[in-house]
Amino acid sequence: MRLLLIEDDEMIGSAVVTGLTQDGNVVEWLRDGAQGLHYASHELFDAVLLDLGLPGKDGLQVLRELRRQRNDTPIIVITARDDTASRVKGLDSGADDYVVKPFDLDELAARIRAVARRKAGRSTALMTHRGLEMNPVTHEVTLDGKRLELSAREFAVLETLMEHPGAITPRQRIEDRLYGWDTEIASNAVEVHIHHLRKKLGDGFIRTVRGMGYTLGDAG
Repeated sequence: MRLLLIEDDEMIGSAVVTGLTQDGNVVEWLRDGAQGLHYASHELFDAVLLDLGLPGKDGLQVLRELRRQRNDTPIIVITARDDTASRVKGLDSGADDYVVKPFDLDELAARIRAVARRKAGRSTALMTHRGLEMNPVTHEVTLDGKRLELSAREFAVLETLMEHPGAITPRQRIEDRLYGWDTEIASNAVEVHIHHLRKKLGDGFIRTVRGMGYTLGDAG
């Protein structure tokens, strides 16, 4: 997943970025509330991790402004404010979840997956299509019961396509899920990963829609 972390504490931010990146996510980290609001408003993220006590603009202001914009990106508040009134205010302002510092990174990752599932309308982590099963928690992939070995980026590409198997996924969307702002990207990077996936999944599983992106083939 592509995540936006808005957190001004260097120690906490660094730990979150390291932990969630090791879990297979792309994490963009900003330390200012106003800057975070701008990027959350103009770029596509799978979830936003939002501290409350931020320079530039308070986290609650960021949260309320995003919801006024009808931005439905899942937002998880991460804060040291552990009193009931602050929890209620955060959730009533539009947060999907509220996590109090210090927190366990594995639990945070699980909460991120949970809010992403709810947005996608799935009740379980398991994703299925045409005999393919993906488990985003364990990163296990099987096709007709046979386990497939995928690289981290192949897994990320396939997971992006599996989230909406009947829809066309733009190339830029896949690219965003693979690489952070500071990463130099080869012009054919997505095509290379798609090529490797087709060799493992078989012809016809991933279709190219010229000028638009990629989609998963129909069952049958």
